[in-house]
Amino acid sequence: MSADCLFCKIIAGEIPATIVHQDGQVTAIRDINPQAPTHILVLPHRHLAGVGAAQPADMELLGQVLLAAQRIAAQEKLADYRLVINNGADAGQSVFHLHVHLLGGRRFGWPPG
Repeated sequence: MSADCLFCKIIAGEIPATIVHQDGQVTAIRDINPQAPTHILVLPHRHLAGVGAAQPADMELLGQVLLAAQRIAAQEKLADYRLVINNGADAGQSVFHLHVHLLGGRRFGWPPG
């Protein structure tokens, strides 16, 4: 955990959030600024600034996050959904703690904006 990280504080229960899933490895919360009818953030408990900071030793962590997103999509009854990982400020990352956006409940276009 990082003492100054918003998502680490949410995971620790120091900041309130709408939690939709929590286990020993990940916490998933509803996004406070949803971009789709379903917009959930899947957060690994271990702090990692972003996917660009991942190392080969982080493969299990990355897999746990993606599999949790899959389970949460099923829990939310989403057959079709989009997973997004932003890496870096220019890509739209505003909280520098690795997280996956799970978006669903509407049709998405390509390319994204």
